[in-house]
Amino acid sequence: MTAFFVTATGTDIGKTFVSGCLLRHWRAAGLTPDAFKPLVSGIDPDDPAGSDPAALIEAMGLDLTPDTLDRVSPWRFKAPLAPNMAARLEGRLVPYAAMLAACRRRVADAAGPLLVEGVGGVMAPVDDGRTVLDWMADLGLPAILVAGTYLGTISHILTAHAVLRARGLRVAALVLSQTPGGTVPPADTVAALAPFLDGLPVLHLPRLPAGRFDHPAIAELAGLLSAA
Repeated sequence: MTAFFVTATGTDIGKTFVSGCLLRHWRAAGLTPDAFKPLVSGIDPDDPAGSDPAALIEAMGLDLTPDTLDRVSPWRFKAPLAPNMAARLEGRLVPYAAMLAACRRRVADAAGPLLVEGVGGVMAPVDDGRTVLDWMADLGLPAILVAGTYLGTISHILTAHAVLRARGLRVAALVLSQTPGGTVPPADTVAALAPFLDGLPVLHLPRLPAGRFDHPAIAELAGLLSAA
């Protein structure tokens, strides 16, 4: 089945929100989706509830247990920093080769659609010599690029899109995840982006109540991905 890498223009943009909506949509369609966020920082080892891995586990219809947490996010760090910085505070290193091998195994073994979710934005450091962009290039999966609807997002989107394309990565879709308190109408952002994105599909996804996924943008995104 098809696998995609979920990345973003920055941190706290909405990657996990978009991933969770897709996972719920696919489950409702009778598929068996999977999610893998191998690196995560800013997670309380004693209370992972409310974390990004917990949200992905819930979206897959699973209970949050030590086993499901290890399966979705095997490398976890407490400090809310880039993984290499958070790992260093714990006297650890990010095991990039092992992480990449784990991603490849999950892609090979996937029984349904698989989402590999990155950390932070496209250029966030992963270890002391590689960024999320390097990780994406090594995997070579089509990308779902998630961005916000805040003032300034257009520059961030075009920068991220340019570096992804420069590395030969295909962006399957751009999702504008509504920024709380954003002052720019999403339709205006979509219109302003159109001349620069060479026909890349752009979808606007408002924030939905917890557990909700039944929005036309998610159905459209799932359709685009199934045809990718």
